[in-house]
Amino acid sequence: MRYKNILLVDDDIDDTELFLEALNSMQTNAVYRTVSNPKIALAELRNAEQLPDLIFLDYNMPMINGLDFLKQMKSEKKFEQIEVVLISTPPEEFMYAWLKKNDISVEYISKPDNFDEIKEMFSRFVK
Repeated sequence: MRYKNILLVDDDIDDTELFLEALNSMQTNAVYRTVSNPKIALAELRNAEQLPDLIFLDYNMPMINGLDFLKQMKSEKKFEQIEVVLISTPPEEFMYAWLKKNDISVEYISKPDNFDEIKEMFSRFVK
């Protein structure tokens, strides 16, 4: 599925800049924004008039990790239709086992290492 309204929640400024550069280079029609603080991201989602279609969510973040973010998000009916892609550094096999253990059903992608891998990842999701 292709998405038009995308939110990236990632506290790593370097990763965020690389992600934005990759998205900008794709000349997509998608609207995207970033939030580096997961608590602020949840608050903004709760108050948003228009929700994102897709959230790329980093797992390793301070204050609220990806699991806690997902649990809070999934507990609110308002967010049921938002697709989430969890991104982090552990291998996919490890994270999918961990997600299953925590009864969470989202897609997981190992965080891309370079510009071309990021563009390839986005090409699966972005219009």
